[in-house]
Amino acid sequence: MLDKKIIAQRFTRFFAVLALTAVCSFSLSAQDSTREIDEESKGFDAGEMIMHHIADAHEIHFIGDLTIYLPIIVYSDNGIDVFSSSHFYHNEHHFENTTPNGEVADEHYFKHGDYVMYHEHIYMTGPDGGVSFDPETGEVVNATVTDLSITKSVAGLFLTCAILLLIFVSMARAYGKRKGQAPKGLQSFMEPLVLFIRDEVAIPSIGAHKADRYMPFLLTVFFFIWIANMLGLIPFIGGFNVTGTISVTLVLAAIVFIITTFSGNKHYWGHLLWPPGVPLPIKFILVPIEVLGIFIKPAVLMIRLTANITAGHIIILSFVSLVLIFSQAGVGAEVGVGIGSTLFMIFMFFIELLVAFLQAYVFTLLAALYFGDATQEAHH
Repeated sequence: MLDKKIIAQRFTRFFAVLALTAVCSFSLSAQDSTREIDEESKGFDAGEMIMHHIADAHEIHFIGDLTIYLPIIVYSDNGIDVFSSSHFYHNEHHFENTTPNGEVADEHYFKHGDYVMYHEHIYMTGPDGGVSFDPETGEVVNATVTDLSITKSVAGLFLTCAILLLIFVSMARAYGKRKGQAPKGLQSFMEPLVLFIRDEVAIPSIGAHKADRYMPFLLTVFFFIWIANMLGLIPFIGGFNVTGTISVTLVLAAIVFIITTFSGNKHYWGHLLWPPGVPLPIKFILVPIEVLGIFIKPAVLMIRLTANITAGHIIILSFVSLVLIFSQAGVGAEVGVGIGSTLFMIFMFFIELLVAFLQAYVFTLLAALYFGDATQEAHH
């Protein structure tokens, strides 16, 4: 085993390099935003810029004009169609949309063949060949299609899984070649984390004799969330927001729910559906609450992870927006605001590095606690 001081030094160096790299990346993103503002005559909209960075999209934007257009895969009355999203983004149309409250806004949509993309949603073209709206509700009335496209979040999910496979396959090979020897290289970095999940999360929460049964899932979900969170802190590789996407966290929470439900023993279900030692009138109040708790627990897992990761991205992007807002206002405080925002960004990045690990740890810990609660034996 490695000395704890050496492990701490390695983690500190890794986080420091990543934080400084990410700050430089956000500075480049700010320059891109400024360039877009100069090219367009309208003023800078901080909310639009922030939502554009954290929302899912059909493209991955790196810096400047460097963009990867992801494949569009749709299923409609025409069957399955596959084409590049560049066909959408290079065929933009403008129109004036009147909302139900009488406001008129300059809207835009993208068109390719029989399909249009409006606010990142794909529809069949309307009667006029574009986007059609209900005059009373202002909602899109175009026929919807089944969108199976590879979006930015899906690409980030694939990238995270590829990194996971690369790490653990190489670790497994290293252990096979170096049986009984001290960890080396990637092993020395990952082994303390694996032991941490086993000794500090799984065994105390589930029990030593049952922890091994759940270790594959706990390790997978911990490293998946952690790596996905770390990818989201490196904007120049696309600004992924995988665990900030509700559909991803919904699936993770659903898997925890399924494992907990099927792992539940007689003691677990007995306490939920007919708690012993509780007066009968109280049972009619307590049992519905316990049944709701079965669904509330995974829902809390989903919402906590999504909200915390998204909130961190919004805070960092808000500091970037401050510089652009003050530079447009022309109040002469750009330098001071820029320095202050940069310092706060550096501070927030170190916080987010902690949060990236902490959210993976909390999700894994709560999942282990749910498994332990479902499998515990009756106490006499």
